[in-house]
Amino acid sequence: MADYTPRLKAHYKEAARAALKEEFGYKNDMQIPKLDKIVLNMGVGEAVSDSKKIRSAVADMAAIAGQQPVITKAKKSIAGFRVREDMPLGVKVTLRGNRMYEFLDRLVTVAMPRIRDVRGISGKSFDGNGNYALGLKEHIVFPEIAFDKIDQMWGMDIAICTTATSDAEAKSLLKQFNMPFTS
Repeated sequence: MADYTPRLKAHYKEAARAALKEEFGYKNDMQIPKLDKIVLNMGVGEAVSDSKKIRSAVADMAAIAGQQPVITKAKKSIAGFRVREDMPLGVKVTLRGNRMYEFLDRLVTVAMPRIRDVRGISGKSFDGNGNYALGLKEHIVFPEIAFDKIDQMWGMDIAICTTATSDAEAKSLLKQFNMPFTS
């Protein structure tokens, strides 16, 4: 199992690196941008009134990501939202290495086509430093989630961090992985 390489990682090494080097004219192979990490975040505001919701979110996130998520907690109390300090409010996972490539492959080829009324994703959600953020309204677009067994639908934030220094480089890198940008 140690010699297994995800499909997108092999594509990056064989074709994408050469295409990016040619497009941007890099002199050194270390300048070619690559994926650094993918951070998945799921806010569970309903956990304020029902603590069982956070366990359900942890199970769903673990199924989607393939690793155990971290429970995020409130930093300070906010009386208006009925939130106390250290109260669990969400879950997050940071994916690196092979798991990151596997997740991106599933996101682009399986989950995105299952999103209703989507003709592509915005090409404007870059942060200026080569990182891309994407929000999903429903986490049930992933095939790991059994549609009939879920008790609640949550939104999900996906942050794709790259080593690119500009948005144009990062967008070109993600296009190599078949990200369906509209603009």
